[in-house]
Amino acid sequence: MILLKSYWQDHFDEVMEILPNASVSVFEENGSIEGFIGLMNNYIAGIFISKDKQSRGIGRQLLHHVKENHNELSLKVYEKNQRAVNFYLREGFLVTEKQEDRENGEVEYEMVWNRA
Repeated sequence: MILLKSYWQDHFDEVMEILPNASVSVFEENGSIEGFIGLMNNYIAGIFISKDKQSRGIGRQLLHHVKENHNELSLKVYEKNQRAVNFYLREGFLVTEKQEDRENGEVEYEMVWNRA
């Protein structure tokens, strides 16, 4: 799922408020940032990978990096983003809640991973 420029413009103040409290890890290759993962405590705010670098294991590497330092992680993902849902299921996350995003009416899953 690609987030539109308008999404970031509409949520600029919210992102600027959250960002100072977030932990961000980046994936860098040949001096270029190819992706990043943002965390708020144990909540994954997002994994973003350059469009031309997707499906090359970068998201998995970023996720495994944060798993090393956490016993539990959670996130929300839209049901229609089946590619992301399947990714998190393969990575050991379970759907713990299904709800409607009040802002846009989309069905979203809350997913949780626990260290075994």
